[in-house]
Amino acid sequence: MTDERTNGPWVSLGAFIRSQRELANLSMRQLAEIAKISNPYLSQVERGLYKPSADVLKQIANALHISAETMYTQAGLLDNTAEADNHHGVEHAIKLDPRLSVDQKEALIRIYRSFVASGG
Repeated sequence: MTDERTNGPWVSLGAFIRSQRELANLSMRQLAEIAKISNPYLSQVERGLYKPSADVLKQIANALHISAETMYTQAGLLDNTAEADNHHGVEHAIKLDPRLSVDQKEALIRIYRSFVASGG
């Protein structure tokens, strides 16, 4: 029997939510307030202790300005191919890359936006 808290899918979902919250420069309290969920509940979700409902995932996604589809894919509710068909592009790929730190993601997004804004 596997322990969901240490190696289940909710741990990676929680880590994804935490990294997106940090990328958005939001405290846990701020995100909980914006998403209209309790701070302790968000803490438990980020630590992988609870499986949030689809509605809660959507509220968190909206608060983080990412698509609900992205959140559902991270939660294993949607196939990755559905997300690949979405039109999020380069910034989306940077945000989702687990190999990059929050600072690296922010730097890459800033650089990418400056290149796009300057036309090349």
